[in-house]
Amino acid sequence: MQLPTPRFKMPENSIPKEAAHQIISDELMLDGNPRLNLASFVTTWMEPECDKLIMAAINKNYVDMDEYPVTTELQNRCVNMIAHLFHAPIGDDETAVGVGTVGSSEAIMLAGLAFKRKWQNKRKAEGKPYDKPNIVTGANVQVCWEKFARYFEVELKEVKLREGFYIMDPVKAVEMVDENTICVAAILGSTLTGEFEDVKLLNELLTRKNKETGWDTPIHVDAASGGFIAPFLYPELEWDFRLPLVKSINVSGHKYGLVYAGVGWVVWRSKEDLPEELIFHINYLGADQPTFTLNFSKGSSQIIAQYYQFIRLGFEGYKDIMENCMENARVLREGLEKMGRFDIVSKEVGVPLVAFSLKDSSKHTVFEIAESLRKFGWIIPAYTMPADAEHVAVLRVVIREDFSRSLAERLISSIKKVLEELDALPSRTTTIAHVTAESNAEGTVLKKSILETQQEIATYWRRLVERKKINGVC
Repeated sequence: MQLPTPRFKMPENSIPKEAAHQIISDELMLDGNPRLNLASFVTTWMEPECDKLIMAAINKNYVDMDEYPVTTELQNRCVNMIAHLFHAPIGDDETAVGVGTVGSSEAIMLAGLAFKRKWQNKRKAEGKPYDKPNIVTGANVQVCWEKFARYFEVELKEVKLREGFYIMDPVKAVEMVDENTICVAAILGSTLTGEFEDVKLLNELLTRKNKETGWDTPIHVDAASGGFIAPFLYPELEWDFRLPLVKSINVSGHKYGLVYAGVGWVVWRSKEDLPEELIFHINYLGADQPTFTLNFSKGSSQIIAQYYQFIRLGFEGYKDIMENCMENARVLREGLEKMGRFDIVSKEVGVPLVAFSLKDSSKHTVFEIAESLRKFGWIIPAYTMPADAEHVAVLRVVIREDFSRSLAERLISSIKKVLEELDALPSRTTTIAHVTAESNAEGTVLKKSILETQQEIATYWRRLVERKKINGVC
């Protein structure tokens, strides 16, 4: 290969298949190692037997239901299993209402559309305006909620965070609800800290407000990360369809559903919660197959892989894996606490992850630590919290099935080495203008408090990260 690698135009001539393979393989070597990508919740390992099933179905287009009716049946089985896992009020042999999606982003779009259309229909019937719908969430929501609001013209009303409390406050959320609120979205497993929001309290407060106002504002639970955690580790926790106002739930199969990237799920409480006019009906083999998706063509592999995991692992297997993830999170958390340099921001109950901040950021920052860990192969995000806690900067390590105890211990060792190296270097934060001191009009040097210093450092690094367009929170 003597010519530059094509980047903008398709080459005029063909090349041998071996050369094409080698060129791409060489470039991909510079990618990070997925197993060491601790920024992502997405599954990076599956059993070889499931890999074979995935490759065997790689050429199946899921939308061809006439040609692949069994794949469609596997999807329906998965929907039924998830609905029962989330305590949907259906019989043992009753078909659930739900659909497989391309991740939780599409699932949230579909759930949001259902809420919007149902709200609009009710407002039209009452002869009231229906042009200003809104949705109430916490400022900690994933960006897909912002996409939904912008794409489908819904006002996003966010409950601001505060230092030490990085999830939506149910009391403040209910205060923001008005007659135009199509739903309140609660997060079961915040991407920032892994915490579960108090859906039960939200249900109680919203029920009371609905009775006082005559509204019927519902709840959607974004269980993208926690939907396959809570049923196995916290079965007594009431967050799902056991609560009357919860009308729909989304969950990511490609996170703790333990399937490679590309599959999510959304299930509704009942048929009444999904407006019929949003459903398209496809007839295959003499049977009606309702479909409600934003896309058309998509692969079948991930749906098949999800069904494999359900029947392969069962409840017992998922429970064992989640318990192991939590144990490895505990090992990492305790190792960080012993260093005495970090404050643990995440909670012990929630998604198995560890979010932590530096106790003293006056000399070095979490962004420098993340940057330095790269040379050991670790990919760990550093980020600042949303409004009104932007001055808090943290590192976050997601514990997945393939993150073993030995890897946790090795990561602790790598962090210790990075801290030792940074301590031996001059402070990079002193090069940031006006970080530690500034002069007033009389020339007197005014010292800033530690909190002010940390806030200014965090602001500097946040701007730097945004300029590089790096977002490790996923």
